[in-house]
Amino acid sequence: MRIGELAALLGVSTRTVRYYHHQGVLPEPPRLANGYREYGMRDAIALARVRRLVALGLSLGEARDVIADDRSRELPEILAEIDADLARQEEEIRIRRRRLAEVLQRAEAGTLGLESTASPDLLAFLKTVDLPASKAAAWDRELLLLMDTVAAEPERERAFTMFRTLAADPEVAARGNEFYRRLDELADAEPGDPRIGPLAETLAEYTLRHMLPAGLPGESGFGAEEVEPLLEGLAPAQAEVVRQAVRRISAA
Repeated sequence: MRIGELAALLGVSTRTVRYYHHQGVLPEPPRLANGYREYGMRDAIALARVRRLVALGLSLGEARDVIADDRSRELPEILAEIDADLARQEEEIRIRRRRLAEVLQRAEAGTLGLESTASPDLLAFLKTVDLPASKAAAWDRELLLLMDTVAAEPERERAFTMFRTLAADPEVAARGNEFYRRLDELADAEPGDPRIGPLAETLAEYTLRHMLPAGLPGESGFGAEEVEPLLEGLAPAQAEVVRQAVRRISAA
């Protein structure tokens, strides 16, 4: 298969595959006589492994060592290890669904409070962050609490580490407050307001630079469809900023 077919098979962009090649994480097959590179099953397995290892919090250098080790092993052994990893993921999903069922049950009973379901680490962190008195900031806080409530434990730990690092950087914190201010200004704006595009572009650039694993584009974990249910608390123009930003990130 060609690089585009490999990327589509694993749900990433060709830019992501080339980025892994450039970083030395994913071996790049030699060019054939026709000038194209031909990818096979081992390449698809290696790409899947890299994505999973990065999702688990490994650096690209650590993932590179694992993939290099894979090259010296037999394919059935690698597949057996992947199968075991999928079984662990399946258990994580079951845990998340149980937690989500509990949250939904409490929501239906009218007893749901996100502060009572989010992790203590995140709650303590939010108390130390000087968020502005902003509707956009309040929405962002509720979104963080909701995502933390339904997330698996490893995801909670990674997200908390990232937010703590961001909050420790005064420049990053100032940029965040500026985003909230600009979003608040769009509370009464029309969905076609000319300020939407520039703000979405700035927000996407900020996210790609500061909030994705190893600065890798296209690895946000959210697409336009996934983020849509989370936009109900925003005004139409504000929601359009988030939609456009997510589309830019997905296409990066």
